[in-house]
Amino acid sequence: MTKDNYLELISLLKDKKVERPNKKDAGTLSGHAAGEPFEKLAYKLLKDNYPTNIYKQYEFLNDLYRKNPCTITVEDRYALFDSPVALFLLSRGDKATKEWDIDNPFAEKQNDTADILWHKEGNFSIIDIKTRNISKNAQAPNIISSYKLAKMCACMIDNNDFDSIGINYIEIDWKEDGENLKCVNAHWKDLFKSDPSNLYINWAAAMQIQFHVCELSQDFNGTIEEWARTYIKTFVKSAEYRCQNMYNKYVLPFKKYID
Repeated sequence: MTKDNYLELISLLKDKKVERPNKKDAGTLSGHAAGEPFEKLAYKLLKDNYPTNIYKQYEFLNDLYRKNPCTITVEDRYALFDSPVALFLLSRGDKATKEWDIDNPFAEKQNDTADILWHKEGNFSIIDIKTRNISKNAQAPNIISSYKLAKMCACMIDNNDFDSIGINYIEIDWKEDGENLKCVNAHWKDLFKSDPSNLYINWAAAMQIQFHVCELSQDFNGTIEEWARTYIKTFVKSAEYRCQNMYNKYVLPFKKYID
């Protein structure tokens, strides 16, 4: 996916409406409930324009294994990936991969890395859809596990695999419009264009990186290898600070009772 492709998607999303989930329930919509119809809308818009390149993550895996029916071992199925980094981010576990079969295909999982996946000739773009109710002030959402991201960066460095994966975020700002939800604005950001030293890790929220997509800076001008190394440095520094604070608060005051 190119910058123009993403800008086209943003343009297509603006002013689009989706049916309000649970219309009979006038209560507050949860983030997931509001997000799902917009995610489906974004997927449809992309699939209509790029039918051979756009997948849900589980669809890509099913398609990959279905096209290679003689590949049945876990090791051989993993070898089908064009990229070690894509293998790390997109594959299911050993047991699930071993048990996959045409009559037992993968289904969508909420913790899949990609809401939407673009693939062409060994290049992958992970597209994650975030939604935001503009009528309310909300905490920045969980974006991705900081630990998973650190392991991805290590995988990039170990395998010299810096060009096969892109990670992109689409934020859909919506408001209620009668029985519908209306997209009033949309934003696209490239994770590898953000300054990794400024990413906020919420250790109390399962080590999640959190930000509003519309607020993510795009001022990093280095290579993806430089991004990966800078992120690992940031992650380690944050983890060391967290560990020291944990030790000072929860260990040090009680050491005198056991020494």
